[in-house]
Amino acid sequence: MAAERGARRLLGTSSFWLCCLLLLGRRAPGAVAAKSGSPPQSPGSSVRTFTPFYFLVEPEDTLSVRGSSVMLNCSAYSEPSPKIEWKKDGAFLNLVSDDRRQLLSDGSLFISNVVHSKHNKPDEGYYQCVATVESLGTIVSRTAKLTVAGLPRFSSQPEPSSVYAGNSAILNCEVNVDLVPFVRWEQNRQPLLLDDRVITLPSGTLVISNATEGDGGLYRCIVESGGPPKYSDEAELKVLPDPEVTSNLVFLKQPSSLIRVTGQNAVLPCVAAGIPTPAVRWVKNEEALDTGSSEKLVLLAGGSLEISDVTEDDAGTYLCIADNGNETIEAPAELSVQAQPEFLKQPTNIYAHESMDIVFECEVTGKPTPTVKWVKNGDMVIPSDYFKIVKEHNLQVLGLVKSDEGFYQCIAENDVGNVQAGAQLIILEHDVAIPTLPPTSLTSATTDHLAPATTGPLPSAPRDVVASLVSTRFIKLTWRTPASDPHGDNLTYSVFYTKEGIARERVENTSHPGEMQVTIQNLMPATVYIFRVMAQNKHGSGDSSAPLRVETQPEVQLPGPAPNIRAYATSPTSITITWETPLSGNGEIQNYKLYYMEKGTDKEQDVDVSSHSHTINGLKKYTEYSFRVVAYNKHGPGVSTQDVAVQTLSDVPSAAPQNLSLEVRNSKSIMTHWQPPAPATQNGQITGYKIRYRKASRKSDVTETLVAGTQLSQLIEGLDRGTEYNFRVAALTINGTGPATDWLSAETFESDLDETRVPEVPSSLHVRPLVTSIVVSWTPPENQNIVVRGYAIGYGIGSPHAQTIKVDYKQRYYTIENLDPSSHYVITLKAFNNVGEGVPLYESAVTRPHAVPDPTPMMPPVGVQASILSHDTVRITWADNSLPKHQKITDSRYYTVRWKTNIPANTKYKNANATTLSYLVTGLKPNTLYEFSVMVTKGRRSSTWSMTAHGTTFELVPTSPPKDVTVVSKEGKPRTIIVNWQPPSEANGKITGYIIYYSTDVNAEIHDWVIEPVVGNRLTHQIQELTLDTPYYFKIQARNSKGMGPMSEAVQFRTPKASGSAGKGSRLPDIGSDYRPPMSGSNSPHGSPTSPLDGNVLLAIIVSVGVITIVVVVIIAVFCTRRTSSHQKKKRAACKSVNGSHKYKGNSKDVKPPDLWIHHERLELKPIDKSPDPNPIMTDTPIPRNSQDITPVDNSMDSNIHQRRNSYRGHESEDSMSTLAGRRGMRPKMMMPFDSQPPQQSVRNTPSTDTMPASSSQTCCTDHQDPEGATSSSYLASSQEEDSGQSLPTAHVRPSHPLKSFAVPAVPPSGPPGYDPALPSTPLLSQQALNHHIHSVKTASIGTLGRSRPPMPVVVPSAPEVQETTRMLEDSESSYEPDELTKEMAHLEGLMKDLNAITTA
Repeated sequence: MAAERGARRLLGTSSFWLCCLLLLGRRAPGAVAAKSGSPPQSPGSSVRTFTPFYFLVEPEDTLSVRGSSVMLNCSAYSEPSPKIEWKKDGAFLNLVSDDRRQLLSDGSLFISNVVHSKHNKPDEGYYQCVATVESLGTIVSRTAKLTVAGLPRFSSQPEPSSVYAGNSAILNCEVNVDLVPFVRWEQNRQPLLLDDRVITLPSGTLVISNATEGDGGLYRCIVESGGPPKYSDEAELKVLPDPEVTSNLVFLKQPSSLIRVTGQNAVLPCVAAGIPTPAVRWVKNEEALDTGSSEKLVLLAGGSLEISDVTEDDAGTYLCIADNGNETIEAPAELSVQAQPEFLKQPTNIYAHESMDIVFECEVTGKPTPTVKWVKNGDMVIPSDYFKIVKEHNLQVLGLVKSDEGFYQCIAENDVGNVQAGAQLIILEHDVAIPTLPPTSLTSATTDHLAPATTGPLPSAPRDVVASLVSTRFIKLTWRTPASDPHGDNLTYSVFYTKEGIARERVENTSHPGEMQVTIQNLMPATVYIFRVMAQNKHGSGDSSAPLRVETQPEVQLPGPAPNIRAYATSPTSITITWETPLSGNGEIQNYKLYYMEKGTDKEQDVDVSSHSHTINGLKKYTEYSFRVVAYNKHGPGVSTQDVAVQTLSDVPSAAPQNLSLEVRNSKSIMTHWQPPAPATQNGQITGYKIRYRKASRKSDVTETLVAGTQLSQLIEGLDRGTEYNFRVAALTINGTGPATDWLSAETFESDLDETRVPEVPSSLHVRPLVTSIVVSWTPPENQNIVVRGYAIGYGIGSPHAQTIKVDYKQRYYTIENLDPSSHYVITLKAFNNVGEGVPLYESAVTRPHAVPDPTPMMPPVGVQASILSHDTVRITWADNSLPKHQKITDSRYYTVRWKTNIPANTKYKNANATTLSYLVTGLKPNTLYEFSVMVTKGRRSSTWSMTAHGTTFELVPTSPPKDVTVVSKEGKPRTIIVNWQPPSEANGKITGYIIYYSTDVNAEIHDWVIEPVVGNRLTHQIQELTLDTPYYFKIQARNSKGMGPMSEAVQFRTPKASGSAGKGSRLPDIGSDYRPPMSGSNSPHGSPTSPLDGNVLLAIIVSVGVITIVVVVIIAVFCTRRTSSHQKKKRAACKSVNGSHKYKGNSKDVKPPDLWIHHERLELKPIDKSPDPNPIMTDTPIPRNSQDITPVDNSMDSNIHQRRNSYRGHESEDSMSTLAGRRGMRPKMMMPFDSQPPQQSVRNTPSTDTMPASSSQTCCTDHQDPEGATSSSYLASSQEEDSGQSLPTAHVRPSHPLKSFAVPAVPPSGPPGYDPALPSTPLLSQQALNHHIHSVKTASIGTLGRSRPPMPVVVPSAPEVQETTRMLEDSESSYEPDELTKEMAHLEGLMKDLNAITTA
């Protein structure tokens, strides 16, 4: 059984040597290596010896001709003698019945009468000698090539030619290479004798050097290859006398690249002709060859070079140079040397046991690199799982079996030849030990052990063999000790395993005694293996365990490398890569990833590709890239391909040559110099340069000159004297011309300067020393007629000859760097030209001392604080830790304060110096955040900047008006306009609101303009109910927490013309002054209809409200008269709340009174007027000049007023009420145009606030009701931001409760307007400024400015008599419940207390 024939071995070194000692004690002395020789036989052993078996002679490559005989030698040595056979082209020859080919006694093959024709070539081919010894093995010789020369064919024949006496001549005769050795020449049909002057080249060409008259005649070449000779055409060679006239130098035969094998001779032909006769010399790798004294190098006739016995050192580039004194020509050739394979290490004989792993080593060299194949007993070894090629050339055999025994040969071959070397493998029986130490050719896993040295019990089979770990590529086996040896400390184990169905078994041993596990590696996935384990003790191997069958895990198979990857350039910037589908195992290819990298860099890029090709664009021109491909399947990336490198195509240069310079040589020539373009911009091999030049005065006439690619200068001659020329240079590649340099100018000399003597001394020399450098400047020599090529500057400490620097002749200054500080330097300046250097000019200078900075910097100030003093002033304070504790400055230090604002971001710092610990920064911008920092300076030391302090300046009233004021009409509402504007450029704080002024008279006083307040930072506002087709003027001023800014310039806007009916507000024809409109109109100002009310009821409501108003006013007046303070005191108190005289109109949310205001709606005078005329017309109504002129209220109308009060309260108009508050005393006349609708409005005229007592100033601010229905309380809440120093509005209101209106209504008489004497009354408001200028106002209520309205008398409220007041109060009681009046009076009393507190303040 195979298991019983298993190998026995030991892996542990100590165990092995122990067994060796035991073995040596039982054997005769004298051991021999296991790989060679005949080891001695110990008693009872059966170690076979290695049998010498090798070739004495091997066949060689042979050239034969048709019909001749050929001998292929072969002889082998062995005991017993081997049997010799021959193979031709891999097949054995049957020599028994072959009458032309016979085997000689020594083993050689003799072929008589070689057969060779165009279609039958039975003898030409590769022959191999095979030697066999029965029961030993077979070896094969090297392969020998038999070449049979073909029929002669001339590829070129001699042609008639002539040669000058003393020159060289050649006659061509080129035949197929095999027949070159059979070529000979005849002259005049006589054999030509060859000598040192007349030779034939390896190609068959005849060379005649130093021709004489005797060389003339008819020449032909003959090929004799066994058959009848083959003659070429005859050609006459004429020898001409020396013409004594020079002729061009030409190559008759140029050298060509040549390949030779080491040991052969090489001839590089080179024949040149010309008058005078040229001499030929050779250069190799830019070194001249000595052909005169060298035996290896011989110069043949005509100049050809012969190299004997070439070696690899002779390879290289050879240059043939022909020179006749007038001209030189060159021709290069490359000599490549190849070498036959040679063995560096040959395989050696090996002893082994079955199941072991062995390695035959074989190392070869050669050029080209040889390929290696292995042969076992004459048959090719095909790599498999058990026969593997490792380390390129070595043969590994795994799991030896008896049939592996024999001779193994390593055969190496290349294009030049082949060699073989062999070794013998002997497999010993299990009980026979390998007679030497384990050779290096045995793997570590198969170190063998020796045969038993003693007798005794052997171990039983190991127990419980299991596979404790099964993977895809390895299996771990564990077991228990044999039953015969429960401890098993001295036992070693061998694990034998094989694939299921394979007889070849391998073995793996444990690493040390007592170990009961082993890991078998390098297994195949998804494969069944059979394992068994044997134990060994000092007596030998015991029983084998039962076979264990284990299957490895299947492996996730990733793709292999993509085969046949190729890359080729398609353009200067693109490369295409192609490949084929790799083996992917159990997963289909999903995609590929193409990696590429520029040569010389380490940054690899990649791109995903789904096909088998991809083109990468955008690459650098003429640049080498490497590419590789990785395939992906569902399991992940596979194996990468090998890198393939390719270079992008060349292109024209993308940049001009560099550093173009011009040097004027004389009056007719200019030398141009340049450098190649930058390597990255050359885009290919620079093949030349194109120089273009022209006269500066004739730019269209351009001359071109081409120079070679390696040339970087060119002398342009034939120029005109004293003429300016322009030059430019462009680089060339095989693709074309690149961009040229800019034009560079130079002017030829007017006359040729003298360069027969050195220049004179420069006319001046100046030096300027610095710390580590000296600036040298000079002027040229006074004599300008001598050529100056440049200047030489010498300098050194104490001597000017230490260093010398040369500069261009155009240069006039130079800086000498890297000098020592505080050192005395001597400097010399000399002008020079091609003749030499002129007289020097000397100067000396001492470099400045080196300023050593103070190593201890100042500490920066700390505790920097910014205290805001005003809108433009900030005080900066700080502390200095470098001062004493009392912080007194006693030295010359000073502080630098810097500040800046971050708006805009690129603002620069401003600086100021201070000698104290504080500084007052002025001239700042209001409401701006600044950052401040400080540093201290003392002498030449300065600190860093301190930590920054921040501060924001106070606000200031805006100093510029709003910008970009525009007025547009609202679409669909011609009586509504929209005012837009932009914030002022100098807001100096947060804008809290705007005031819009508008008027129909641009020249009117500003207090006569209508006011529209806007709260917040809104930049647009609507104004409604304007008069159609009327020009308006608008101004805007901004407001912040500090006050109002300047007004903008007036902007004019004309409202559009009306297109609707009278109900829309259009003017109606004049129908008389006595026409009265009905009390209820069909349209209110907002389009809401008014309830039809009886005129008497409405009149009763008005009278009732008036009575209540008068009662309240009387109470207030009585309270005010009791004040002990003077009237001026009240006036000042009033001025705290109000200043100026303006008209206001706006929403409750638009106007905000000052903070000192209280709920003044309880104290305001709100006249109510119901116009009786349904269709009023425009008239001028004179306004009474005093209180006596006011038309009294008709008492008969009181009842009507009382009757209509409830009706009035039940239906309040949604229209905004407007009140014109004239604050300048009594006005002589007021023109009041009213709208055609009957609005519920009244107009009042009150004295100016600057003449009102304090109490009256509280009442001047009436409710302001917004058209959308905002309450009057919202007006008061939002009005508290209003500046107390600004003008205050007269409210535009709608009455919401009778008690909240205290103005006496003015009711027009039923008849034509008339003015009866006024009732005796005391004015409610003191008229203290009647001497003020009286204004004439033509504006009506703010909400209806410019509307067409009937003239209405304006009533100034005055206190009524007590009797009438009482009567009015009684009338009003009929309309109110007692509880309701009590609440109102209590509320009024609280307001009076608030008023008292204000006036007291």
